[in-house]
Amino acid sequence: MAKRVSLTRYLVEQQRVDGLIPGQLRLLLEVVARACKSISQAVNKGALGGVLGSADSENVQGEVQKRLDIIANEVLIEANEWGGHLAGMASEEMDAIYVVPNRYPKGEYLLLFDPLDGSSNIDVNVSIGTIFSVLRMPEDDRGVDEGDFLQNGAQQVAAGYCVYGPQTTLVLTVGDGVAMFTLDREQGSFVLTQENVRIPADTQEFAINMSNMRHWDEPVRRYIDECLQGRDGPRNKDFNMRWIASMVADVHRIMTRGGIFMYPWDKREPNKPGKLRLMYEANPMAWLVEQAGGAATNGRQRILDIQPTQLHERVSVILGSKNEVERVTSYHSTL
Repeated sequence: MAKRVSLTRYLVEQQRVDGLIPGQLRLLLEVVARACKSISQAVNKGALGGVLGSADSENVQGEVQKRLDIIANEVLIEANEWGGHLAGMASEEMDAIYVVPNRYPKGEYLLLFDPLDGSSNIDVNVSIGTIFSVLRMPEDDRGVDEGDFLQNGAQQVAAGYCVYGPQTTLVLTVGDGVAMFTLDREQGSFVLTQENVRIPADTQEFAINMSNMRHWDEPVRRYIDECLQGRDGPRNKDFNMRWIASMVADVHRIMTRGGIFMYPWDKREPNKPGKLRLMYEANPMAWLVEQAGGAATNGRQRILDIQPTQLHERVSVILGSKNEVERVTSYHSTL
């Protein structure tokens, strides 16, 4: 039987053998992984742990928070603030950035995260997850401010997500492809289960919320109409639709077998470029998808090239199998 490779060993080899990551980044990623294990345990307890239901509060986006949203956010902050790897953190659930307290050493990295993506699915026991992104702190001696976080996605030094489903799976990139790790609950550690993850360039699956069809812009309507026509239409093949309403779960399916995921701009809120958050969701997922051979755009440009102007900026997202993403993007360019 092949020797099992733990997350720690994988990261040590990325640092020591391949020279891809510095030691401080390796340690940071191990801390994030441990925090994800803690969140996984809370998710798995569900009603037994008294963590289900609403927290009767709203986040900065005006969304009702679940109890697990708050718990996951606190777990990530408490796990990462004292290690000396970070200068600051930013979360979808917090109005402003979190600067590492002065009583702890200041590190050279910034951590951004959506602590519990898809939390509307918590109470119905559908897969949810944590998304994270790591940026390098700009090199100067001043204090940490929001502007330090406003880097485009191409500047990420690590990104990943952890999906809490039938298995707890951590998916990670440090810029050298994508690796998947499965949590071995008996051993309490993440074990490498797949390296060099590749997304097929072609697919016959799309993921989108069809109930919003009447609100979409013409390029998205055109693409979906063609898919729905199946073998008799211009695509000459039948498509299946999948929609979990949890970005982590939908993207994980694409990572596993291909597909295209779309959460586009729509006419209900025309002044907002999209629904998903650029810094906490789109950037890390776009980098993971690209590292696996896929593509990610907002319909007009590569997501990783978008220069953010605010911490909670939103964006239209089209990502997954490369040929399908390029097709939808080309439809936008003909307007």
